[in-house]
Amino acid sequence: MTSIITNNSAMAALQTLRGISSNLQDTQAAVSSGLRISKASDNAAYWSIATSMKSDNGAIGAVSDALGLGAAKVDTASTAVSSAIDIVGQIKNKLATAMEGSVDKKSVQEEIGQLQQQLQSVAQSASFNGENWVMASSGGSASVVSSFIRGTNGTVSVSTTSYAFDASATGNVLFGSSGGTIDTTSGILGTSDASVGASVFSLDISSMTTGQISSALNMVQTALNSMTSLGSKLGSVSSRIDLQTSFASSLSDSIQSGVGKLVDANMEQESSKLSALQTQQQLAIQSLSIANSSNQSILSLFR
Repeated sequence: MTSIITNNSAMAALQTLRGISSNLQDTQAAVSSGLRISKASDNAAYWSIATSMKSDNGAIGAVSDALGLGAAKVDTASTAVSSAIDIVGQIKNKLATAMEGSVDKKSVQEEIGQLQQQLQSVAQSASFNGENWVMASSGGSASVVSSFIRGTNGTVSVSTTSYAFDASATGNVLFGSSGGTIDTTSGILGTSDASVGASVFSLDISSMTTGQISSALNMVQTALNSMTSLGSKLGSVSSRIDLQTSFASSLSDSIQSGVGKLVDANMEQESSKLSALQTQQQLAIQSLSIANSSNQSILSLFR
């Protein structure tokens, strides 16, 4: 039976066209955005996972920046320690020269005095972003961000690496600090040696005997040993920061890759689907046109 009121063929063709148009719209969105899941309604579970992991990746990026800041602090301190070791090495050489009885000790002391002032300058200049790791008081500490952690229970945290300061003769600072001002009576270079009655910084050989200079030479060597140990400590912290920076970068890449597998569109597949849906849409439009024109044949019955 043919009806001019109800056109079942046209309704079926229109329903098919609507479905094809909806699929075509989704495919076009995937092609233009590069995402097959761009909102929660596309796939709630995958969208939720991807959103959380993207947030974590942002936090890892912030941790990487903080690691860079920490690395700069440690590198600044390491540079200062290396410079100080060179300077104290020169003081050691001057003392070795002064062991010769005919040498003018006052002239040698003038040179040593300049080197001592340079040591103070190096320590005071080794500051990065307001922090100085070679001029600090005992009991103080510094820290650098080391990692971002998401626990299995969903909690997140940021871990840090602490570095405690020790201003003793065998500690890990060149000079102590009091209220932010350099204390030249403490630290590896400022702590007085009982056998000499002076520190590396306050040493004055102008009126010393050969035996006293020999004692001073041993004191300077002890200071060099402590400074070498300090350089090693800073090196180990720097090494850990470098390892964590590399790991954070690799972790970020892995997370980004994993998120991509969840939500990124397969462009080859979407391209093929787009071509197929465009063809289906054209055929559906043609089918609807045929269904709508079928009623025209009824007119011939009334001629």
